[in-house]
Amino acid sequence: MSERAFKRIVVGLDGSAGASEALEWAISLARVHGAEVVAVHAISVMGYATDPLGIASMPGINEARDAAQALFEKEWCQPLRNANIPHRMAALDGGAAGAIKTVADREDADLIVVGTRGHGGFSELLLGSVGHQLAHHARRPLLVVPIRE
Repeated sequence: MSERAFKRIVVGLDGSAGASEALEWAISLARVHGAEVVAVHAISVMGYATDPLGIASMPGINEARDAAQALFEKEWCQPLRNANIPHRMAALDGGAAGAIKTVADREDADLIVVGTRGHGGFSELLLGSVGHQLAHHARRPLLVVPIRE
């Protein structure tokens, strides 16, 4: 059996402990394989209203989206800069599993890395809904990293 090398690793980030663990793994694997890491954050645009003309709007939504993207780029991706790992960032609107899958497919990723639990509302799910969805729908290898406790 031949050894596989990873050229591009996609990692999902949401600011959670699980995402931090996943990022540590992605960085370690990128170092070993000389891979690029593509960090993905899904910006959920929930709670919007539709005006009478059918145009979706929400007070402060652009500011909230900009703040989430800045947090993602400046804080959550800081370990990539500190590690001097080749990387890019992608922030997409929508659900986390869909955003990660979209970027992984677009980037022809060799591996997807996510944490077991993120900021979802179902803490009783040990795998996590994003990991669960990706395990069923992603067409790429998936590494689900548990939180060290």
